[in-house]
Parts: sequence; structure tokens; C-alpha cells
Amino acid sequence: MRDGYYLSSYLTTPGLHRLAMVSYRHDNNISLWHKQGSQIQLLGHWEFERMSGLKHHRTPFLTMEDLHSFVNGLLSAFGLSLDDMTEVWGTPGLATTNDYHFVEEYPELSFHSIAHLYSAMLLDSETFFDGDILGLAVDGGPDRMLDQQYKRYWFSGAVSRRGVVETFPVASPGLLYSTAKNRFKMREGTLMALATATTAAGRCDRESILDTFDFTGLAALEGAPRAFEEIVAQVRATASTDPDFTEEESFVSAAMKEIQAISVMVMERSIEAALERYDLDPAETHLALAGGYALNCPTNSHLMAKYGFRGLLAPPCVDDGGQAVGIGLAAFHKKTGGERFTFRFPGAYLGRQDDDLDGALAEFGEYVADVSDLDPDQAVRDILAEPIAWFHGRSEIGPRALGNRSLLGDPTSRAAKDALNGFKLREWWRPVAPVVLEEHLESWFEDSRPSPYMLETFTIREERRGQIPAVAHLDYSARVQSLNAEQNPALHALLTAFHRHTGVPMLCNTSLNDKGEPIIDTIRETINFCLRRRIGIAYVNGRRVAFRNFDSYPAKGPYPRTRQPFTAIPDTRAKAVQAELNPYGLPELYLHVLYLDLALSGKFDLRTEEGAAEAFEAVDSRLRTDPSLRQAAERSMRRAEHRFTAFGPDALLNLELGAVRQITGA
Repeated sequence: MRDGYYLSSYLTTPGLHRLAMVSYRHDNNISLWHKQGSQIQLLGHWEFERMSGLKHHRTPFLTMEDLHSFVNGLLSAFGLSLDDMTEVWGTPGLATTNDYHFVEEYPELSFHSIAHLYSAMLLDSETFFDGDILGLAVDGGPDRMLDQQYKRYWFSGAVSRRGVVETFPVASPGLLYSTAKNRFKMREGTLMALATATTAAGRCDRESILDTFDFTGLAALEGAPRAFEEIVAQVRATASTDPDFTEEESFVSAAMKEIQAISVMVMERSIEAALERYDLDPAETHLALAGGYALNCPTNSHLMAKYGFRGLLAPPCVDDGGQAVGIGLAAFHKKTGGERFTFRFPGAYLGRQDDDLDGALAEFGEYVADVSDLDPDQAVRDILAEPIAWFHGRSEIGPRALGNRSLLGDPTSRAAKDALNGFKLREWWRPVAPVVLEEHLESWFEDSRPSPYMLETFTIREERRGQIPAVAHLDYSARVQSLNAEQNPALHALLTAFHRHTGVPMLCNTSLNDKGEPIIDTIRETINFCLRRRIGIAYVNGRRVAFRNFDSYPAKGPYPRTRQPFTAIPDTRAKAVQAELNPYGLPELYLHVLYLDLALSGKFDLRTEEGAAEAFEAVDSRLRTDPSLRQAAERSMRRAEHRFTAFGPDALLNLELGAVRQITGA
């Protein structure tokens, strides 16, 4: 395998399907790598939602030229372009080779799930090549860009013994949580928080649910909603209420307690089957977790504690935002023939850097009262007075703030928690997470271990609980991020100063973003947020910025991000692409049905009269045969268009999976 720069990507190929509101992937992202001999480095990782502002970005580019231009703009931070890449992987049309994936090697397992596995299992090459790893990739379902179809099993487990990987299908609770998100109209994180926020409880027959419904693949599209309805019905008949919450909040909390318990049992069954089948000793085995469900911190910590695994392997971008990382690591393992190489995940701070504080200050000058250098003691006084915005260096990757794009507050103050929830327009009962000096972790949290990416939950020690009420759940657990000086020197210095002043080695840490908005990526976005939410102080790349004139600030929403290649497509460009790729005018609804079914769309060349006519007849025949298909396609188009263009909390619902399945015949 040649030395040089490599790019792995998880994007939807550009084209006419953009205008037909069809995308095959969400959480689009790319990773830049460098190989020198046996050394592999991950230099950068970019999640497109940070640039576009579209949460879980799924909107495709219209043309390949747009894609090239945008990616080259990101690579330019390293003085590189696509022309400098030795190989490009992951996205058909952009990829320069086809020998990097495992599509043919795993005919019944989705490559999407395999990539998830590698994103966790190969975080540290020494652990991978010298030890035993049990990996589980558990999310809500795969994409189809490389597989071209829905394979039998969507979710993969794996055992790696000294770098030799054997895979097997597993079940995933991901679709059960996705169903709850859609039905309760709350995001998964909110549902998890509500489950532990109340004393409300109900009962259902958990074993019967697990034995009755299938959570392994396509069957889960029907099984998860049916299981949800059964759980809800049983809980509704048995649920108690919490007087501090509304009746509906109590019910949702009770239902989510049962859904969480069943989800944990799904994971336990997979682990116990693998431990027995492969004769693994958990004390000598690392547990590797990836996929969106791996954001479920209580599950992660429960599994670690129950089975006593040697360690947890999981990247900060465990969801689809880490697919490019997994595609890259899988490719290196395959293309090196399984031979040993050296790689260590460099930490979370791999996104973009914004150093243009002077330009931002000039733009917002009338709202800036003072600018000075960071003084840790002054910063502590600021935090004790009210929460601050903290912007530093390159952005962290993944869906959780890890200290470079954060709102920081005093964990000893309930008022600080209330203020943070007010800034984020979150429910009053939402706790906030602590970022904790790693060297003090054990003295504040029971059975704790380093948790650099906020992927585990630990219980606050009984004697400490009264000291940090802002970060405690009802059961006195907290979703912890541990931090040492090597990971983030600037934030470590601030935590050390706060500990020196207060005796408490932690701060409240929540993401710097508006409700339904991706984490903020630039200084201008930060200042806009502070002015709209009346946050008095921001620390930006080592400078203290104090604000004023909040009442006269006119903006009502987030600072606009990069929308031109995604949501702002001029009519002239859209018409030009239609004229080139759909000159015979196949209707949008027909295009939507055609492109959702990858097997069907690949059969026709719409640029020819004959191909367009054959495509029209193929779709029209389906619509005539199944009268409900037209309504399903219309629903799918409406939902997809909203997801392509909407900003904020209204854009968070899932795609119409039932309609997609009906259209594709899956």
C-alpha cells in the first residue's frame, strides 16, 4: 500500500436525485489520513452539519463540481486538494478505487455496520493487534450507497483476536429508540434524560417483547413499531405518576424506563451469546461499541460493570458522523492485507479551526464591551457569577461538546443548571454533564474510569452529592467527560483553576448551540448566540470577550452557516441540471420513486428518450398496481424536502421509513 494522503468519505453522490428529494445517507462526513510506512495518522474529520447548520446533514450536492469545490475548501486547511489524495474511498463517484470495502466479503451483513465496527475496534492498533476485542455496531439501520440493497442483517457484531476479525449478526435497540423519538416527538437524548428524571414507573413483559419481535434487520422496521405499541399499552395500564411532572411527562418517562430496560437486555443477549460462542474472558477483552445507540451512556456503563470488560473502545463520533473514520480504518486493514500498522486515535479535536477573532469583533463591534487576555482566576470568577461560552482551537467531533465549543457553568449551583437550560431552551428537568479533571475522577464518582468522550455514566459518591447538584440525575448518576492535560491543555488549566478556588474539580459542560442546531463551529456563530441569549462573557481562543447592548441586537435566529451548495440552489442551476440529466421531463414524483429504489434507477438512462420512456412506464406501472404507493411517495417527498432544507428542532423527525420500504419493495 502506497504512502501518501487518503480521504475516506460518507456522502451521498451528487446528481438529479437532489432535486427529487432523495438522499441515501445522513450525518455526512469525511476524514483525512496520512500513511508513512507503517504509521497511519488521522489528520482531520469534518461533519457537514457543522458547516451547513442542517442537523444530521443529509442534503446532497447538486453536482460533482459542487462536491469537489466544497471538499477542496476543507482540505485547503492542510494545503491539500483532492488532486493530492493517493486514494479516495467511501462515496461512489468520488471514490478513486473500489477495492477498499467489504461489500462482497459480507453478503448478508451491511457494510455500514462493518464500518461502524472498525471505527471502534481499531481506535488503538496496539489493542487491536495484540488483544481480544468484542465489538457491537448498533444503530437504527444502514445506508445503501455501497451495498446497493438492504442486506439480510443490518447490525454486526465481531470478535477480533490479535487483528483477525470474525463477524456475526446481532440485534439492535436503535429502531426501538427511533420509533419512540417519532411517536413522542422528542430526541433520543431527551427521552433518555426524561426516563431518569422522574419517579414515574410502569411495567411490561420484557422477556415476551424480546422473544416476540425481531430487531436484527429489515424485520425491525415492522418489529420495532409493534414492540413500541405493546410496551406503551402495557405501561399505560400500570404507570404511576410523578407529582413534579405533567401526566404526559410521567407516562413518557415510565415508558422510556421500560424501553431502556429492554434495550439493555437486547445488548446483554448479544454479549452473552458472543462470550460463550468465542470463549472470551471479559477481563481480558475490550468492548468496542459504535452506532448511534452507543451514545446511550447508561447502557455502556452497565455493560462494562456487569461483565467486567478490560476497557471500552468507542470514538466520540460513534453515530453515523463517524462512518468516514470506520470506512478509513477498515480500508487500511484490508488493503494492508491484515499486516500490522501503527495507529492511535488522536482525540476529539479534529474539526475546523477559526482564528478570525478580529474579523468577528469588527462585525459585532457595537455589542463588544471589552476584550482582554484570558486570566484563569478571572475566568473562575466569571463562571461563579454566570455560565460562559468557551470557544477554543479546533472543534470537537461527534454530537457532544467536549470542551472546545461549550457552555461552561458552576456545578455547585442549581441556578447555573437552570441558566444553561434556559440558554438552550431545554426542559427544566434536564441535568447537564460534568467535565472532570481525570486525576480526581475516582474521588468523586463510584466505579469510574477515564471517559474522554462523554460516553459513560457514573454514580456520584454519596458524600459528594450535595456539592454538585447541577450535574446529578435523579439517581445521582452523571454523564461524565474526564479530561487530562494532554487531551486539552487550555480547558485543563481552567478546571485546575476552578478546583483551586472551589475545591471542586469539574465544571458543567453542555454544547454551544441553539435548540435543534448542530454544535456551533465558528466565532461569529458563537457571538451571535451569546448576544441572543444574553450571555455576558465568551472566552475565544485565549481571549476574554465581554458583551453589551443585548437589547438592541436584531438577530432572532442562529448565524447563517454555509447554505449555498445545499439549500440555496438557484432556479437557473436546477433547470440546467434538469435539462442535462432529465431532458424528457420525468415528473418529480416519478423521479423520487425511481431514485429511492437503487436497483431500479440503475437500469435507465434518462438522458435518452427511450430510457426516459422506460423509466416512466416502470414507475407508472408500480403506481397503477399499488394505489397507496402514490400517497406513500408524496409523504416521503414532503418529509425529505423538509429534512433537506429546514433548520432547528422542526427538522428532527426521521424519514418516512414505511414509505421508503414500500417504494423500494424491501
